[in-house]
Amino acid sequence: MLQLPTNGQLVFEFSIYNKAVRSLVKENQSHAIFDDKWADNLIHDVVALDEDDARRLVAERYSPDDGFVIDAVVQMDL
Repeated sequence: MLQLPTNGQLVFEFSIYNKAVRSLVKENQSHAIFDDKWADNLIHDVVALDEDDARRLVAERYSPDDGFVIDAVVQMDL
C-alpha cells in the first residue's frame, strides 16, 4: 500500500486481470502492450472513501475499455 488511510478512508484489495491478455496467453501469444502477468489475477490495494470511489479509481488506472476486469473486491480491516 502506497498511502495510509486518513479522514475516514478505507482500504480495499482488488483482484484484477486483463481478459485480452488472458485470451492471448492461452494461445501462446503475447499482448502488444500489456505484460503476460496480466493473464493472472494481480492484487492492488486502494485507499478510498468507499467501495464506489475505490472502483472509480481502479477504472481510471485499469480501464475496462483496455480489457481489465475486476475479479474481486475486499474491504480490508486495519
